[in-house]
Amino acid sequence: MSDIPTRPGRLNGLRHLAMLVPNLEECERFYVDVLGMEVLHRANEDLVYLTCGNDNLSLGRGFGAANGLQTVDHYGFIVDSVAELDAWYQYFKARGVTLLDRPFDHGDGARSFHLLDPAGNKVQPLYHPAISGQRLL
Repeated sequence: MSDIPTRPGRLNGLRHLAMLVPNLEECERFYVDVLGMEVLHRANEDLVYLTCGNDNLSLGRGFGAANGLQTVDHYGFIVDSVAELDAWYQYFKARGVTLLDRPFDHGDGARSFHLLDPAGNKVQPLYHPAISGQRLL
């Protein structure tokens, strides 16, 4: 009998993409003025969350790449409940996946944690009360 728990239910889609950009204000104007996104939340002067309504693009001030261009910081997958998020954490832990932190609460009622995929990409399973539990198909 295996000590690895069964995989929790299916993830509920890609929720967000978080990018580090060297020119935050210019990028924000592009996504808002040119593409028509809206500011969802401004966390601080170095971090803004944009949306088209059912998604999230996080722009953070920073130089993730040595050449000063934007880089993907992480991407997040939505889960349907806090219990499911915690089940995913235990599942990844039992599978030996590299976990970067433990589940933690956000100021907006969300809860998440971070892990690395085999290529070193940072992935964030995320429960968010405004959208979790809403499945399209």
